[in-house]
Amino acid sequence: MAIPIINGWRNYYPIAHEGLGSSYERIIINKLLLKLYKSNGYHSALESPCFGFTGISGINLVPLAQAGCEVYLEDHDPERIEMIKASWKKLKLNMEIRCNPGYRSLDYPDQALDFAFNFSAMWFVEDLAVFIAELCRVTREHILICVPNRSGIGYKGQLKGYSPDLYPQLRPNHIDPQSIIWYMQKAGWSLWKQDYIDCPPWPDIGMNKEDYLRSLSGRESNNDHTGIAAEKALSIMPYYLGQDPGFAARMLRFQALELLAPRCFKHIWAHHRYMLFAK
Repeated sequence: MAIPIINGWRNYYPIAHEGLGSSYERIIINKLLLKLYKSNGYHSALESPCFGFTGISGINLVPLAQAGCEVYLEDHDPERIEMIKASWKKLKLNMEIRCNPGYRSLDYPDQALDFAFNFSAMWFVEDLAVFIAELCRVTREHILICVPNRSGIGYKGQLKGYSPDLYPQLRPNHIDPQSIIWYMQKAGWSLWKQDYIDCPPWPDIGMNKEDYLRSLSGRESNNDHTGIAAEKALSIMPYYLGQDPGFAARMLRFQALELLAPRCFKHIWAHHRYMLFAK
């Protein structure tokens, strides 16, 4: 969910504390990305926009880069782009990132990329139809789009803090699955699979539990992590650096609902849903 990070995204960089919810979400997304990679052997992947995850921006495709895939990213904020570059430099991984205000065009040749990914970021593009047409033009194999679960209890709760005046950057109509499917099919792509994803045993609060408790008390939740000791911070970065090899296994202890819950339950509880399209 993007609303909590609109103004608080910088706070994930001094101390990389994403919390349990986002840490679990990272591993679940990684499982899906790596499954697709291993099945299809992508050589190149694009994430545009790469801002949308409640946590450290621009690192969703790290597992593909670690597997040998060429990674391309796009963001619309020059300051955040520099922070994303620093994260990848810390991981000693290569990628190319470009600034793309509005996302009306993608500066790549036709069918230049094997795989394209968008995670909870469709509402940052100015024109959904134009962006999807461009995404389809530059991609040759698969496009994976994840959106917040608009039927979910957590999403509906978070919308209580939304208004177009407060958040002009967000366009909620752009995350409507049926609209996305229609535009994709219009461009000649087929919906290969769709399902719910990110279904842990806690609700989608869109922030760390500390910030959530602060919001319940009437105080502003700004994702300020300056009071958290570095050794108590929880994020996927040490795992990527090889410093916390048990991280994924610890997160997967919470995947019972992900694996066993019926679709009717996920409809109201899962935090996201995904659509996988094939050419």
